[in-house]
Amino acid sequence: MKSAEIRKKYLEFFKEKKHVILPSASLIPENDPTVLFTTAGMHPLVPFLLGETHPAGNRLASCQKCIRTGDIDEVGDRWHLTFFEMLGNWSLGDYFKKEAITWSWEFLTNKKWLGLNPEKIHITVFKGDDTAPKDEETFNYWRQVGVAPEKIYYFGRETNWWGLAGKTGPCGPDTEMYIDTGIMPCGPGCKPTCDCGRYVEIWNDVFMQYNKKADGTFELLKQKNVDTGMGLDRIAAVLQGKKEVYGIDVFEPIMEKIYQLATKEYDKAREIIADHLRAATFLISDGVSPSNLDQGYVLRRLIRRAIRYGKQLGIEDYFCSDIAKIVINEYQDFYPELETKKSEIVCELAQEEEKFRKSINIGLRKFYEIKNQSMSGKQAFDLYQSYGFPIELVIEEAKKNNMTIDIDEFNEELENHKKLSKEKSSGKFAGGLADASEQSKKYHTATHLLHKALKIVLGDHVQQKGSNINAERLRFDFSHPEKMAKEQLAEAEKIVNDIILQKICVNCQEMELHEAKASGAIGLFANKYGNKVKVYSIGDFSKEICGGPHVANTAELGHFKIIKEEASSSGVRRIKAVLIHSKS
Repeated sequence: MKSAEIRKKYLEFFKEKKHVILPSASLIPENDPTVLFTTAGMHPLVPFLLGETHPAGNRLASCQKCIRTGDIDEVGDRWHLTFFEMLGNWSLGDYFKKEAITWSWEFLTNKKWLGLNPEKIHITVFKGDDTAPKDEETFNYWRQVGVAPEKIYYFGRETNWWGLAGKTGPCGPDTEMYIDTGIMPCGPGCKPTCDCGRYVEIWNDVFMQYNKKADGTFELLKQKNVDTGMGLDRIAAVLQGKKEVYGIDVFEPIMEKIYQLATKEYDKAREIIADHLRAATFLISDGVSPSNLDQGYVLRRLIRRAIRYGKQLGIEDYFCSDIAKIVINEYQDFYPELETKKSEIVCELAQEEEKFRKSINIGLRKFYEIKNQSMSGKQAFDLYQSYGFPIELVIEEAKKNNMTIDIDEFNEELENHKKLSKEKSSGKFAGGLADASEQSKKYHTATHLLHKALKIVLGDHVQQKGSNINAERLRFDFSHPEKMAKEQLAEAEKIVNDIILQKICVNCQEMELHEAKASGAIGLFANKYGNKVKVYSIGDFSKEICGGPHVANTAELGHFKIIKEEASSSGVRRIKAVLIHSKS
């Protein structure tokens, strides 16, 4: 069964179960300031999982584009990917465990849908602890659909619980579905969650039934939600009889092209190139450009890492754009934005490849400036860090010149760098439900005011390119070709504060998407809500399609202050602003 057919069947199945099918949201999240990217299908639904009403109703399903970078060094093994599609269905206070489990089983095993062998499916369930009880209800529902008790395993919080680590908010037990791949078990204790490769997780049903309070105790939520996720690439590998995700139909033409270009063998290199350039293609289509900040930094790292591995395969010619064209061809039917942005994707990749190849050439010159017969690990690491010079290339050049390298010292420097990078980015890549505090609502509303103010000051070419909101500040990225003058910043700030002082009510209306557009509402993320959307109006000043949440009146915002304006990427500027002495 091809990937496109699996995707189609999934959405058809849940449409039959009275779910509204939502289009995939952008890879750049709007409502979750804890992440740089959309890392799961639930991220575009954050406000609705927290209690906001969704204009499409309380049964939803989608195939969501996702990016995860936390395990980038594991990419290239059998199952890890940077970009992937997550099939998901949600209940916002409607059905709960019984329906979610029954439908999961039906879709996986019924011949009309995926038709997997029920005997090969194994289940994990939360075993309970001193804060939450054993999830016997879920166990019993699995037994009711026909799963043998010996194929249901109880595991602890580290495996079968969803919630933000150490934080308050919605949480609850989950149940995971694994497929037995048929390879030899690693021993008598082999079971799901074992990392020997025999079992592969294919689907996860999360039951948000508790609220974790500040004192660490749990209370039952008034609105219980279901949040599920199934990786399309993984289930495709299972159904296509592949031992790894890189063998599935959508990867075949990509891997074949890399095979044609390569003149050398190198472990995992083809898989890493295929993964990274697929991710890069989708990121550029969603408006990300290579840079040294945030999303742009990750994109640059993916492209340059692909080029480095290309060199290890002996690929000397430019190749990134060629791979991107194959990715576009494979996915454009479901993601038409890829074809729409094709020229931009090809151009961005070609420019970044040219920049990086020049950087590597500078690194080569720096290498030959080192006259000693031995190179310290720190010198090798500086070449890697400053010029992207792969250690394999350093070793190759050293052999040519009868030089030795302190590899142990290099590895030590590299590990220290990885630890530091992980610490810096841990908050940005952690994921989870956004802070729904009153302060965050204020910043969300202030962002709408800033957006309109910038249009007034700079012109209608200004479009939102991304935002990041937390309880301390807002960050707003927008299209503009040059640095803003001090006078322009002061004018935009004054416009926002004038609207705040006018104490204007913030109104919300639900309407059809075409009605919202006809009314003059703007919204970069309008396509993610489906046919029915929420429109937030701030008097006659601002009207935007948005998921919320917002304050009731601009008087709640206090004083608006722009603290910084800077470049974000090519043609995109960034403003950081705060609310001072805002009323609580």
